[in-house]
Amino acid sequence: MPQKPKPKPWTELKQAGNECFKTGQYGDATSLYSQAIKELEKFSKKNPEDLAILYSNRAASYLKDGNCAECVKDCDTSLKLFPFNVKSLLRRAAAYEALERYRHAYIDYKTALQIDCNIAAAHDGTNRMTKALTEADGPSWREKLPPIPTVPLSVREKLAQQAAPNALKPNPAPQHNGIKKADKPALNDKDIKKAQALKEEGNGLVKKGEHKKAIEKYTQSLKLNPSEVTTYTNRALCYLLVKQYRDAVRDCTEALRIDGSNVKALYRRAQAHKELKDIKPCVDDLSSLLKVEPKNTAALKLLQEVQKKK
Repeated sequence: MPQKPKPKPWTELKQAGNECFKTGQYGDATSLYSQAIKELEKFSKKNPEDLAILYSNRAASYLKDGNCAECVKDCDTSLKLFPFNVKSLLRRAAAYEALERYRHAYIDYKTALQIDCNIAAAHDGTNRMTKALTEADGPSWREKLPPIPTVPLSVREKLAQQAAPNALKPNPAPQHNGIKKADKPALNDKDIKKAQALKEEGNGLVKKGEHKKAIEKYTQSLKLNPSEVTTYTNRALCYLLVKQYRDAVRDCTEALRIDGSNVKALYRRAQAHKELKDIKPCVDDLSSLLKVEPKNTAALKLLQEVQKKK
């Protein structure tokens, strides 16, 4: 009797799927990824991340073929195996967008930006979803959103390390407020919780009108967790109220490096520019804000005010 042909290794099937995908043969790619998944699942000691990548690759093929529902299912599986995998988040976001499930798409785009704030596709997707949700639900659309998951710092560090070998050249040491940062050990969950507690203390002081004390709390919080957007925008508000306008500009700029379409950062920076009589950057910030939220009444009012001064 002729022997059954030996199944190909999953790695070979995956590579063949990748080749088909590159040449636009998405149906064949889907089939090959399915075979690779079947082969890899036979192993008792399989690496969950390998399996997650296969599901994510198959999701990409489904997406290209317009099968968005299957794309979402595969991304769900991929993200259970490998939480916060950026490619799976972006693919699921694109599928949700095509299915007109804009709230879910917005959440995935924003989650991806927590991991890497330089992803152009995620910024563009966030802007599109913001516009679509504003048109559908009005100015209070954010109140109807499901919660956006917080990506733990340990996960961000791990994903950054994985991305590093693929970089064409090393990135320069990050700078904060023009000062080169010294190498620091990765922040832990304890630091993040402490930073959150300090931020909440600052919020309490703002409610009491103690803005200078609030600035101190926000500054302490940012030393522990310098990637929290709302701490920058909250401190910027305090700087505005104590007339430290250049400090307010700096904090809003830092917030916008993390989240390029942050409405509060754009509005508060515009307010600071207005007080500094920097009319052009003020108008630019308000124009950017109104692309995100076209019916933002505060921004429209401020724009009318500054345009009279031109």
